Amino acid sequence: MRKIAIANRKGGVGKTTTAVHVAAGLALAGQPTLLIDTDTQGHCSRLLGSDAPPIAKRLTGDPAPPGKVRENLYLYSGTRKLAGFSEIQTDRRHRRELILSESLSSLEGFEYVILDTPPGFSDLSVNVLFYADSVVIPVSMEVLAVEGLFALREEIEEIARYTSIEIAGIVPTFVDGRVGKTDTILAALDEEFGKLVTFPIHYSTRFSELPAHGKTIYEYDGKGRGSLEYAKVAGMVS
Repeated sequence: MRKIAIANRKGGVGKTTTAVHVAAGLALAGQPTLLIDTDTQGHCSRLLGSDAPPIAKRLTGDPAPPGKVRENLYLYSGTRKLAGFSEIQTDRRHRRELILSESLSSLEGFEYVILDTPPGFSDLSVNVLFYADSVVIPVSMEVLAVEGLFALREEIEEIARYTSIEIAGIVPTFVDGRVGKTDTILAALDEEFGKLVTFPIHYSTRFSELPAHGKTIYEYDGKGRGSLEYAKVAGMVS
């Protein structure tokens, strides 16, 4: 079972969109896939148009299984209760970074677990990195997103002293050739990360329309550029 976190310390870079479409792309390819939303906003459920058991319950010892939201695709949803993660198991004094890993230790039957993460640094985000074996980092075409990438890389390098976690891909998002800094940022990513840089995801208003319909881009615009690009990214990071 491969466990992939979708993360960047900067918000607004397309983490949830990437998490949902990597997971859905793998499911469409016939791979049993679990998507876990560790963000309090719970946007994975909105994008998929489906309610599912909250991951917060699992963290407190409830073994409820995830919800089936598509063929081969299952979901644990994010909720506001995740904001209180630091209060979970308050009597535990040691290895609190393993709470998520231990809560999910009995999972079976999945080829992939994809974890959507919130921006910033928190106890829960550290737990995600200790659970995951690889990280895919979406980077929008702005300087602050690149800074968030480098901040996360430093964190991953520190955690890699204790685990086998590694960066599996850098996904350029909101790519728009009309914006002057785009080529500069893409060139910088290629120079620093080389083959880790995946196929780019171009800016499209289609993505902003998805939550209102509760559909993935594969379902909403299956022949469009966004659908084809995310299918390529899912294949590259799998």
